Amino acid sequence: MIMGIITSLLFKNSVRSFFGRAVFSFLVLGCFSMTAEAAAKVYEKPSSFMKRQFGAVPKTQVLVLSKEQHKQLKSILKHRFKEKQVRYWKGAGKTAWILNETGKSEFITTGVVVKGGKIHEIKVLVYRESHGWEVSKSFFTQQFKGAQLDGRKLDRRIDGIVGATLSVNAMKKVGAAALYLSSQVEK
Repeated sequence: MIMGIITSLLFKNSVRSFFGRAVFSFLVLGCFSMTAEAAAKVYEKPSSFMKRQFGAVPKTQVLVLSKEQHKQLKSILKHRFKEKQVRYWKGAGKTAWILNETGKSEFITTGVVVKGGKIHEIKVLVYRESHGWEVSKSFFTQQFKGAQLDGRKLDRRIDGIVGATLSVNAMKKVGAAALYLSSQVEK
């Protein structure tokens, strides 16, 4: 529908000239790019998330992933994990992970804190999708508290949200991935 309106406007007398069409196209593309940027909603900055968890941001540590760890992450995430290493933070008997997973088409940046092999907290830090933002709400994230890894998935059922299936699945995969990664640094 939008493309039909744009096309009809392009061929009206007021924008028939090359210059007019070029300016009009530039303005339309500018509007679409501003809309895409505006879709990102920051719920909490990663540094604030770390300070809240640990009192101060602990030293960043790095887990260099082996072939076996990549294989396990692939089975959890249902796609190849592209990173060769993962940053994490550790202190007070907890590990914290900031992971990105695609919902429908955009990354959801999520902070996950693991304590004693269980999810202590999971929080959407940045949400970029146009639908499914409800996964950032506490009524949804509270379901993860105390969850453990059972094979390649969480040990409990996480209730879905109508219209947010892909975002819900992304959150479940991130929770399982954080539990797996935490088990690797606790060895």
